[in-house]
Amino acid sequence: MSDTVRLHYEKYPYPNYPLLASVRLCDTYALNLTALWTRFNGELPPATAKRILIAGCGSFAPYPFAVSNPTIPITALDLSEANLKRASKHCLLHGIRNVDFCRGDILDLQTTKGPYGFIDSYGVIHHMPNPLQALISLKSRLAENGFIRIMVYSRYARREEESIRHAFRRIGVKSTVDAKRLIKRAKAGSRLKSYIEASFEARSDSGLADALLHPVVKTYKISEFIELVRLSGLQILQFAHNEALENISEEIERICKLETGKDSPGNFVAYLGFNTKGAYLDKYNSFLQLNPCLSKSISKARFTNLIIPPRMGVDNPVINRSERLKLRKFIEPVRTDELTDDELSAAYVYRKAFFLLQYKSEN
Repeated sequence: MSDTVRLHYEKYPYPNYPLLASVRLCDTYALNLTALWTRFNGELPPATAKRILIAGCGSFAPYPFAVSNPTIPITALDLSEANLKRASKHCLLHGIRNVDFCRGDILDLQTTKGPYGFIDSYGVIHHMPNPLQALISLKSRLAENGFIRIMVYSRYARREEESIRHAFRRIGVKSTVDAKRLIKRAKAGSRLKSYIEASFEARSDSGLADALLHPVVKTYKISEFIELVRLSGLQILQFAHNEALENISEEIERICKLETGKDSPGNFVAYLGFNTKGAYLDKYNSFLQLNPCLSKSISKARFTNLIIPPRMGVDNPVINRSERLKLRKFIEPVRTDELTDDELSAAYVYRKAFFLLQYKSEN
């Protein structure tokens, strides 16, 4: 990877969350390896797949991944020593012990050898000079039936940031000091001032630098993203950005229609894989089980509603006391053939939300 990218993150570690910032276990439900493996393979993961690589981990991601997967070995890879030091410190302060921190390049296959059942590279490859090469490199580390989660910038979701970033580069704005000086002089109602006032990212130096000063940025139309995935030899298993449709072809069509009006659902988030076995939906020969990240929240006797922000594209159902009591049944695996049709119908609402896992019975 270009050394300019490494130097950028040495100067501006990202993201800049407080070291004592914590996450609820239930909010990490979409990071759990066991849950995702059942989603894409219809069975529990084999021992050979129980490893996670965070490729481009930044200064925070290892912590929520470890919360979600406390017994799984996790490798956190990043170019930046500053990012790794902060991520390591965050984990240390929260008692995390299952993360191995490694400084290196995604393209260096000797740095982090596979196989990994789950590779996360969220918001990373679009900052690399050759995103396709990066994606192929990640694919080569996958365990059999493994998968990758990526996020790449959408051309139209990123339009305002890119306009300002290019303008900054043309006039020689190279630091947050320069940027904030220019922002202070910007007129009320101007594009720059309006963007800054609306941007959560711009409230910190690291966020401002990541949004507007990054030296390498690639954005994608949906057709370009699909071509990137195709050339890598991977396939889209599921979109997980805002309001993503479950059917992949229908979601691509929806995004294409948005793009005709220069609009976007946001940046593109997708799970990719190859040779995955697919979901297992047999109602007579499978188990349903609560997502491991929800067991603690569901088992507690609470009268307040449990609200979990969506991470898999669809809005999540609100779990009230009545629903909590119903879901407790699934803390341990339940055979689907022991459920009534009404119970199955109710359960599949939670399966779609990724709160319940369904996988093949061995019998």
